[in-house]
Amino acid sequence: MSSDPSSTAAPRLVDRRALTQHRARAARIGMAEPLHRIAADEIEDRLAEINRRFTRIAIVTSWPEFWAAAFPTAHIRADDELLDLPSELDLVIHAMALHWAEDPVGQIVQCARALKPDGLFIAACLGGDTLAELRDVLTRAEIEVTGGLSPRLLPMGEIRDLGALLARAGLALPVADHLSLPASYRDLFHLAADLRAMAETNALTDRLRIPTRREIFARAALDYAARYPDRADPSRIIATFDMIFLTGWAPDSTQQKPLRPGSAKMSLSDALNARKP
Repeated sequence: MSSDPSSTAAPRLVDRRALTQHRARAARIGMAEPLHRIAADEIEDRLAEINRRFTRIAIVTSWPEFWAAAFPTAHIRADDELLDLPSELDLVIHAMALHWAEDPVGQIVQCARALKPDGLFIAACLGGDTLAELRDVLTRAEIEVTGGLSPRLLPMGEIRDLGALLARAGLALPVADHLSLPASYRDLFHLAADLRAMAETNALTDRLRIPTRREIFARAALDYAARYPDRADPSRIIATFDMIFLTGWAPDSTQQKPLRPGSAKMSLSDALNARKP
């Protein structure tokens, strides 16, 4: 048996070096930030509904310039595997990077440990049906052309599974919700250019390491236009981005607690009968 620890290590889903290169390229060509702007606006709306002033904030993100401008007083930290977070924070925001994390629950655990009691954790990330249309047409085209299939798009977590991570990380009062964002593009190549500018292109460890045959993209583009036209303008296509929001609180004795089983004052049947006219 080999004594090399890497020989028994679990295979890594994400090639962090490639991801870093993609992010650097996006920064050079001009980051496409609409999704980040939507995430920031949504988070600000959620915070506005909470009767509390957050004064000690940290943001975990791969786009420090944008998020520093959105939250000028926050500590900005990179989404490294080991997060360099201050302690006793009121609020930690994990901003549009959790879907690229090799260990998402580990990221949330680190954020939770940095919170003071009754501090708030919020994450915004992609998940669910994000790029389901592109995934479908690329799969069809590659199988038709080559008879095989290679990893091309990052697997997306479902909202229920992502929400369950909050409790696993020890956070109280967990809530998960999502926002479906259909976006209109001229064609598949226009979408691909936007994904490059967002640094959301293929950085999977098992990705194909040779150039993709042009025929695959040509077939996928035709299929995309036929299967997923923009209903408002059928000459264009629709791409779905599913933004997931996760919210949880660091446990504190002052927080509301769920009732113990059997502690209800009225049975379900009594409650239903009481509502009858």
